[in-house]
Amino acid sequence: MVTEDRTRGGKREMVMRALVYHGPGVKAWEDVPTPEVTADTDAIVRVDATTICGTDLHILKGDVPAVTDGRILGHEAVGTVEAVGSGVKSVKVGDRVLVSCISACGTCRFCREGHAGQCLGGGGWILGHKIDGTQAEYVRVPFADTSTYPLPDGASDEDILMLADILPTGYEVGVLNGQVRPGDVVAIVGAGPIGLSAITGARLFSPSHIVAIDLADARLQAAKNFGADVTVNNGRQDALEVIRELTDGLGADVAIEAVGVPATFELAAQLARPGGHIANIGVHGEPATLHLEDLWIKNITITTGLVDAYSTPTLLRLLATSQIDAGRFITHHFSLDDFDKAYDVFGRAADTGALKVVLSRTA
Repeated sequence: MVTEDRTRGGKREMVMRALVYHGPGVKAWEDVPTPEVTADTDAIVRVDATTICGTDLHILKGDVPAVTDGRILGHEAVGTVEAVGSGVKSVKVGDRVLVSCISACGTCRFCREGHAGQCLGGGGWILGHKIDGTQAEYVRVPFADTSTYPLPDGASDEDILMLADILPTGYEVGVLNGQVRPGDVVAIVGAGPIGLSAITGARLFSPSHIVAIDLADARLQAAKNFGADVTVNNGRQDALEVIRELTDGLGADVAIEAVGVPATFELAAQLARPGGHIANIGVHGEPATLHLEDLWIKNITITTGLVDAYSTPTLLRLLATSQIDAGRFITHHFSLDDFDKAYDVFGRAADTGALKVVLSRTA
């Protein structure tokens, strides 16, 4: 894979390969123009490693209509800075960086309050969504000073890649929003990568029990390996009954939804105790029923949210000091031009056992 210099219509342009979305169910690894600096706060990053997110699968299902035909997918990368705009101060050519799934202008009200996911200055979740993303040989990263992070010494590119999205998402939107505390019973509905990230984050707060709920035995085994104390196959067991047995009939202190379909949200709502928290992480493509007629009297707190990535520096420190193990998420490796195989393996995770797949220049 080499970026090519081609002449088109009398004008020379650089061409790279990228995974391009062409409507629900249609994607292609094809030639596209190599990105260029278009604003003084931009950086062009050579993608050395990237991955596929469950959100990308939602996009391909048509659940995210803001993603239009021709968009390069992907919002996670580790790479090398190739060029920077004149206004970039803390990133320079040659730097090795983590590209966050959230771009932050750094100056708007929400960015200054730590809510960059809601950035008013042109950031937020834009990579692979509103602008071209990271499943490509190169990516343009807006607001490079506040949207990339230098790689710490001693950690591998692949481990750090897990901090682009899933680990801060599970930690912020699940664990912190859910207000997990020492001694809590935490029920996590969904044992995919986001659910496993929530397990990883919850363990930092010493809950008494982490209960992982899923329909796939392979994912439940992964949840056990990540630190779940109890696993429940909700196709064969009654998750509500298991939680009640653990809590003297009260319910979970925190119920975390980590799938994004109506049934899993409604199950999470059933699992929470009076005064408990329901933290929704999943990306929902259709309505879910909110049973306020049952929940209002129970003093339930429900939180939702897009990751803001304010926890990324903390998680980088925890990774660098081996207090979290990000490498265990990675189950499959591919080269950058093997996106079709990688999507097939990741999309059939119940059969393949895939958690996170990594595509790199050196696979």
